[in-house]
Amino acid sequence: MQDQSTLVMGILNVTPDSFADGGRHFSLEDALIRAREMIVEGVDIIDVGGESTRPGAERTSVEEELSRVIPVISELRALGPLVSIDTMRSEVAHAAITAGAVIVNDVSGGLADAKMAKLIASNSAVQYVAMHWRGQSREMQSLATYKDVVREVKDELEERTIDLLKAGVDPEQIILDPGIGFAKTSAHNWEILRNIDRLQLLGYPLLVGVSRKRFLGELTNTSAPDDREAATIALTTELARQKVWAVRTHSVKAQKDAILVANELEL
Repeated sequence: MQDQSTLVMGILNVTPDSFADGGRHFSLEDALIRAREMIVEGVDIIDVGGESTRPGAERTSVEEELSRVIPVISELRALGPLVSIDTMRSEVAHAAITAGAVIVNDVSGGLADAKMAKLIASNSAVQYVAMHWRGQSREMQSLATYKDVVREVKDELEERTIDLLKAGVDPEQIILDPGIGFAKTSAHNWEILRNIDRLQLLGYPLLVGVSRKRFLGELTNTSAPDDREAATIALTTELARQKVWAVRTHSVKAQKDAILVANELEL
């Protein structure tokens, strides 16, 4: 486990259809307003995404994805926080790195684009988040079949790291993500979250994204994503106690405060 405090990766979706904030920051102006708000609140990383990966979402064209994210990343370069690109495409990742991104957050873990691993290997200063993934948004929930979800997610993440290392990616570049909500039922999500320590045995930093997701709504009987914020904060506190590398969230200040509380209790 890491020694440093858990980081906050703020979500900046420049999409019209993301599940919690689709359309709110779709224009360049609105995206930069939101980015500046997150910076004031103390965000560590801003994760820019131009393609929705919510269950059932159709794929965005590469041209559209590029037109959404590159202008934002280019502007963010001078604002201070680390910039991450949330993409499954090596072409978009390459353009984002050129524009200033220092992290590639790939929900497919390299499975959606065979060129991704080589791109990361050739950019040794870039960190790479490999998420547990079994298929595209339109089909992923049909793939949520496990006998032992924690063991299988751990094994499949380990397979991804082996493939990345074989492609020349430095182990210091790799960050893992258990893929909460991706090809998983609510029961699967909770089982993984109860066993984060088993995934940490893989020896890589962990990014965990639970912010306002549907399984929290099922637990708290809240249909609107914004109404799941308190549940998200509760999980952030626990994940910070578990010393995960970072949490990926829609809000920043509340999560930073939750991490401060978790850290204080450890003293």
